[in-house]
Formats: sequence, structure tokens, C-alpha cells
Amino acid sequence: MTQLSGNQKRKMKSASRFYAVQALFQMEQSDAGLDKVRHEFLEYRFGAEIEDGTEMIDGDVDFFARLLEQAVNWQVKIDQMTDRALVAKWPIARIDPTLRALFRVAGAEMLAFDTPPKVVIVEFLEVASAFFPDGKEARFVNAVLDHMAREARPEAF
Repeated sequence: MTQLSGNQKRKMKSASRFYAVQALFQMEQSDAGLDKVRHEFLEYRFGAEIEDGTEMIDGDVDFFARLLEQAVNWQVKIDQMTDRALVAKWPIARIDPTLRALFRVAGAEMLAFDTPPKVVIVEFLEVASAFFPDGKEARFVNAVLDHMAREARPEAF
């Protein structure tokens, strides 16, 4: 087995965050369970080739699985944190389902991993820009994630 560089490992973790947001979105939209969606992503998405010949980057399998599991395990607490970060008129149920999935995965990483909160914010701003390339959501995502991070890990600020 070849040894991965630090940069390759970071790219794989970043890809795993992106895939975890997609997987949570899919779980919510299709009512599919965690095990089914995790299996589908690991079998058919990681490293898959898409129509134009572009190859999807491989993710970090263990990191992806842990992100998904923790997002499901901590969902109630994460949704409460997200609700507190949102304006009262916009409960989490009313926001875009992709953003809801993003906040859940980011919240899971803030609560259940030792990743510095500022790294989590930067990483998920990248994920948001992949889903929303026009950039309008970036400031909103940044504000919500900053609020969530200060609640989840106040000692880091």
C-alpha cells in the first residue's frame, strides 16, 4: 500500500465532507437508512468516473462513515444549535435541504471530532461553494457555522 502525503489525506477528508453532505441529503429525500446510503456511497461514489470522464476523488472511508454516524447520532442537538444560529423566522425545517445537511455534518464534526472549529468552518465553506457556486450562501453559511462553533467549542475562540 502506498503512503499518502499530508495533502492527499487532506483532499480525501475534504471529499468525505462533501460526500457526507450528499449522503445526508439523500437520506432525507429518499427516507433511506444510514447503512443503505453509506454502502451506496462507498460502492458507487468514492472514486467513481462520471459521464465526462472526470474521476471523483476518493474519500477517507473511515472519516466519511464516522461523519455520517455522528451526524445521525447528534442530529437533535445539532438541529437545536442550528436553530439558535438562525433567525427566529427561519427554523431549520425551512432552510434549503442541502444547507440543512451541510449544517448537520459540520455540527457533527464540531461536536464529535477534535478538528479545530475554524478548520471545520473553512472546510464547509468550501463544500457550500461547491453546491452553491454563485456564492450567495457563503456569508449565511459562515455566520451560522461560526455561531454553532462558538456554542459547541467556546474554548477554541
